Amino acid sequence: MNSGADGNDGCDGEKKRQLRIAVGHDIRLSGPSLKKALVRGLTEAGCDVVDIGQCGTEMIYFATAHGKLDGGIMVTASHNPKSYNGFKLVGGGARPISKDSGLKELERFCRAEPEQNQKEESPAEKAGMVEQADILQDYIEHLLSYVDMDGMCRRAEEGGRRLRIVVNAGNGAAGPVIDALAGRLPFEFIKLNNTPDGNFPNGVPNPLLMENRAATADAVVAYKADAGIAWDGDFDRCFMFDENGSMIEGYYMVGLLAEAFLKKFPQARIIHDPRVYWNTRDICRSLGGEAVLCRSGHSFIKAKMREIDAVYGGEMSAHHYFRDFAYCDSGMIPWLLVLELLQQGSRKFSAFLAERMAMYPCSGEINSKVDSVQAAEEIIGAVQAKYADGQADYTDGLSVAYPDWRFNIRKSNTEPVIRLNVETRGDRMMLQEKTEELLKLIRSAD
Repeated sequence: MNSGADGNDGCDGEKKRQLRIAVGHDIRLSGPSLKKALVRGLTEAGCDVVDIGQCGTEMIYFATAHGKLDGGIMVTASHNPKSYNGFKLVGGGARPISKDSGLKELERFCRAEPEQNQKEESPAEKAGMVEQADILQDYIEHLLSYVDMDGMCRRAEEGGRRLRIVVNAGNGAAGPVIDALAGRLPFEFIKLNNTPDGNFPNGVPNPLLMENRAATADAVVAYKADAGIAWDGDFDRCFMFDENGSMIEGYYMVGLLAEAFLKKFPQARIIHDPRVYWNTRDICRSLGGEAVLCRSGHSFIKAKMREIDAVYGGEMSAHHYFRDFAYCDSGMIPWLLVLELLQQGSRKFSAFLAERMAMYPCSGEINSKVDSVQAAEEIIGAVQAKYADGQADYTDGLSVAYPDWRFNIRKSNTEPVIRLNVETRGDRMMLQEKTEELLKLIRSAD
């Protein structure tokens, strides 16, 4: 798969060399037909296609970066209803393609009248070729490179620290990867809904929905497991549960992963988003790392990580980014690192987190519906006016900090809602009081 491509050329056949594009699809029923049409369009335009088949989104990132391809396209709708589908696109080096780097041009092309696009739609003089590629083994080896396999196996054999883990693929694309990893790791895996099935017989795999958490949580308790893991459909996010079946807030996962990387890479830079971050900053400070604030969103975080060579970046929304994974997000690397940390100690998962949760309790993200963009802006203005005596930051929405508590309020980019996050320094009563105070203002203003 090595082409030495730099990703700067266009798909115009004879004038420039053949571009090579990775293509794959998740388990949705419309995936194969959409991929077939996509491959036809790419090859007719003169691009070679590396088809990796059914996969998760991060496998497209891996195929693109590892194979030095010119780009990649994943056919997926992630955690959305089963009738949905779409494309996730990346350029050379698995760099994100966003509104500022190609999506606006693509939108204009798609909205234009057919006669306007006639020239661009003409087939290339030399059609591209299609290569079927199995990248699973290379991908698995890369995943395992993030943890000390010898150390984990030794601890399992000598100390009896063989963790029992419930894994719930939700009938999404994660199942085959879990099977491949299970044979290599010194853990006991209890698999739920492991067979990929685009009919989603157990509901759409989206562990953020409360009703979708029970299956994993109940199994963790029933099997007396040390931890549980669930994924969304294309497994670019994972969600972890402690031994009591409680799902771990994404905020504390960022802190855990920052700790894991700073133990491996002292003084490294760690990216975090603006919503809640006191815990992450405290961990970075105590371990000699540097915490760097960045606007939420994958394109912003990936760009900032490249700019400052950050080893890891995390969002409380359960997106986790890794320098050695082409600065891309992965739903497999996080749990491997957390289980390595868990296996190194003797404490239960809940006890592992209890101290950090007590030190920096948070509200979790709370959504409030709004009628319009103007209404959202008026609400944020009212909040800004009331808390004008605090230290304000506008990196992403409005953040206001006081010595013992802080909050972030921001408009959603995809839904008619305002999102609120609140955190305090060890004061749960203040957390409840300030959260209720803010929600009352937000909802009465609307």
